[in-house]
Amino acid sequence: MAGVPCDAPAAAGRVRFRSEAGMIKAVALALLAGGVVLLVFGLNAMNSPSSDVSRFFTGAPTDRATWMLVGGAVLVAAGLAGVLGASRKS
Repeated sequence: MAGVPCDAPAAAGRVRFRSEAGMIKAVALALLAGGVVLLVFGLNAMNSPSSDVSRFFTGAPTDRATWMLVGGAVLVAAGLAGVLGASRKS
């Protein structure tokens, strides 16, 4: 039912989208927001005392900080791709 307008009133607390592009854009924005949150947490974890100890002995930050940064970067990239792709379709 792509592109079919929704004439029914929205139920309480539910958002109605007029097309698949709107739904894709909403999911993409959620991915983008989640990616930014993971990047912030990753940067904070990288500057934590446990990461400093790990960096002292191994020369690298903790695995947790690294994976949060990698996951955040992937989610931001996916979110941007989705937002830009949905914008071109609508």
